[in-house]
Amino acid sequence: MTRQRRKHSPVLQVRCHAIIGDQHESISNQFQEICKDIPKKLGAFYRFCRPHTIFGTIIGITSVSLLPMRNYDDFTMKTLWGFLEALSSALCMNVYVVGLNQLYDIQIDKVNKPSLPLASGEFSVATGAVLVLTSLIMSIAIGIRSKSTPLICALLISFFLGSAYSIEAPLLRWKRNAFLAASCILFVRAVLVQLAFFAHMQKHVLKRPLAPTKSVVFATLFMCCFSSVIALFKDIPDVDGDRHFGVQSLSVRLGPQRVYWLCINILLTAYGAAILAGASSTKLCQMIITVFGHGLLAIALWQRAQHCEIESKAWITSFYMFIWKLFYAEYFLIPFVQ
Repeated sequence: MTRQRRKHSPVLQVRCHAIIGDQHESISNQFQEICKDIPKKLGAFYRFCRPHTIFGTIIGITSVSLLPMRNYDDFTMKTLWGFLEALSSALCMNVYVVGLNQLYDIQIDKVNKPSLPLASGEFSVATGAVLVLTSLIMSIAIGIRSKSTPLICALLISFFLGSAYSIEAPLLRWKRNAFLAASCILFVRAVLVQLAFFAHMQKHVLKRPLAPTKSVVFATLFMCCFSSVIALFKDIPDVDGDRHFGVQSLSVRLGPQRVYWLCINILLTAYGAAILAGASSTKLCQMIITVFGHGLLAIALWQRAQHCEIESKAWITSFYMFIWKLFYAEYFLIPFVQ
């Protein structure tokens, strides 16, 4: 019996080594697949979050949060924590709003934005729903934990407007109506971001009486114009899908060409008003920065607008992203309007 075991042991050892080798190879292959899959999933999540809106939220809230600051003594750890509460909750709400819109626009996005993860099939509807719900819960939880009335109000209003904009239900799906759709975007981007987050920093974090500054009043008025343009312009590349699915955007009703030039003229008028506001400043440095800054942005807009290729979806989408860059740039100028 012992001899038989000795005789078979080399065979058993070979088989064991073969099995272990196969298992190692299988585990190695699975690990490689996971490593390959992670960047793809992260890339899909990045697109799911609509990064141009995320950047707008980060830059906008950062700029507005600086407006109540009077001197370097205001920059404390408490101030930083209050700012991070506002920013993180707003980013989560941002993901909720854009994610919810994608959940209800899968068929439209297959025509207008086929690269989005839900439209392309990279994410399942269940995955999208989990991401949207998780973002909403995190946003509201951070807001409640902060105990900041302005912040909680901003998040709840954003939740209501973002839901009303996208959800297919009686009295909802406001994106089908050009006026209601533009009003949602304008109110959130122009009014809430400026006033609510300014109030959060000034009243809740710095514990000062609420007193709007010239900068925040200017920012609110200017961003009303800019947000209107974003709301109108974003539908120009989507006109084919919107027309097919019955979304009565202004681009569908008036035509892309008219809406395009309407947006350009609104922005140029806003820049003209901003130059006048900057020229009224009593501080020379701030006056130079705001006048020349807005002048350069207006020139850049006008020069690029002249090379209009309204029939090219790629060009008009690129121009829409250029408008977002102008949006980002404005927030760097707003603190100098004093």
